[in-house]
Amino acid sequence: MSQDQDETALPPGAIPEDTELPRSKSRWAFARELVVIVAIALVLSFLVKTFLAQPFYIPSQSMESTLDVGDRIIVSKFTPQHSPLHRGDVIVFEDPKTWGDTPHHESWFKRIVKDSLVFVGILPGGGDHLVKRIIGMPGDHVVCCTKTGKLTINGVAITEPYVNKGNVPSAMPFNITVPPNEVWVMGDNRGDSADSRFHDGTSGGKLGSVPMSDITGQVVAIAWPIDRIQTLKGYSNVFAKVPKPS
Repeated sequence: MSQDQDETALPPGAIPEDTELPRSKSRWAFARELVVIVAIALVLSFLVKTFLAQPFYIPSQSMESTLDVGDRIIVSKFTPQHSPLHRGDVIVFEDPKTWGDTPHHESWFKRIVKDSLVFVGILPGGGDHLVKRIIGMPGDHVVCCTKTGKLTINGVAITEPYVNKGNVPSAMPFNITVPPNEVWVMGDNRGDSADSRFHDGTSGGKLGSVPMSDITGQVVAIAWPIDRIQTLKGYSNVFAKVPKPS
């Protein structure tokens, strides 16, 4: 046996040392790629949630039967930042200061993780957010109710097909004017919704209205469960005859 052969010969079953290095490098390369992929996914998720859309979980019955308990909804942040809101739009908004405690703010990383868990149903969501339908825009005079039990907006009675069956438009009478840069909101399940009516008292719209700055976005779709996947129907026809506020 030559000297070269002696130097390269290995005992039976032994693994050459030079094969360990590539395996080690391969593991580290995979780990680095995984970290980069996760980081990119988190950044993209943050950007999408911040500027485009955000998922929410429906925990209560206040918007039945438009939105059921357990629905996962998609909220467009394009509205109202770049597109105007309208009467009849369903929105998600932060709990106004006049309605309760100041919302708790979390770091962007915690929000991304929380939103992901909320969307898949592991974690309930919406603790600092509420979902309702816009009934009155800034300056609107909203009154409940006519002799036939309908709401009026700027003197025009409306028929509301989205109100949950068995509910009247409102069992609580009110006569309010929506302040500038705010909206008047109500749940579709009128008998089980702590909305603008509940929080307004006798303030004439000052305490019950929601500042537009608190609005997260417009609900555009139900994304889960599978048998509930759909885009939300618009109801512009309901308010078509309502004039601009005087």
